[in-house]
Amino acid sequence: MKKNYLIAFLFLLAGINAFAQNEFDKYGPSGSQVFVDLKEALRIEKKVYKIDLSYQKIDPKLYEKLSKITDLQVLRLSTNELTEYPKNFDALFNLVYFASYNNKLTQFPSNLKPFSNLHYLELQHTAIDSIPAQIAYLSKLQSLKFGNTDDTLRLPVTFRFLKNLKDVSIENCIMDSFPKQIFKLPGLNYLNLSNTNTYYLTKHFERLQNLEVLVVENNHLAEIPFEIYKAYKLRVISFRGNKLYRLPDSISHLENLTLLDLRGNNFTVEEIEKLKVLLPGCEIKS
Repeated sequence: MKKNYLIAFLFLLAGINAFAQNEFDKYGPSGSQVFVDLKEALRIEKKVYKIDLSYQKIDPKLYEKLSKITDLQVLRLSTNELTEYPKNFDALFNLVYFASYNNKLTQFPSNLKPFSNLHYLELQHTAIDSIPAQIAYLSKLQSLKFGNTDDTLRLPVTFRFLKNLKDVSIENCIMDSFPKQIFKLPGLNYLNLSNTNTYYLTKHFERLQNLEVLVVENNHLAEIPFEIYKAYKLRVISFRGNKLYRLPDSISHLENLTLLDLRGNNFTVEEIEKLKVLLPGCEIKS
């Protein structure tokens, strides 16, 4: 049994890594070289568009010079023992992709205004406890992935001004209040709020006319609003690991729904059978 769990975990980890790699590959000029040696990138300096410094300890003197590579569009850091951004980080105004994994950064960059070209931002396993109001300057941001912190996360009221956001994933951190700002993003296509201490969902699903994937796993949901059917483009819903025992009959109006994951809740066999009747074209995992 332990062997099976280990195999499943390895497959999951491989899937996560593959997804992250696909996102990294998607950004920057097509066919551009990926530099993995910061010293070499600094020597060339011009027309260096992609840098991946994953799993290496970076020379502090070289790290402070990173901002000289002003053509840089794609930067990934991972497990570098970093707690701060490099000096003059805001000089990298051409960044369209920035990701940091397993570095104990304590805050977002202090000046976000220069990063108006940023499309993708991911910060995982940091020591960050709040998203600053300045995030509104990231007017082109389409994907935001944040999670695995040791503190309570606060969202600013300005979050709702990120009108180009299509993909939001916040996982494995305690949110200090219900993230109502997220539910004011009309272009949202994918929303993941997993293990975030969420107790309820907004009833204003009419604001989410483009939402196709909704994942709210390992939280405290005891009921789902009747108005969920108003997010009529929903294709995939996962409410795994909550406290649900029923769903509103209005869910039958979600004609595009193909997958509904309800594992780890309190549904009776009868309730699951009822849902199968209401959603004849949908796979229901219970």
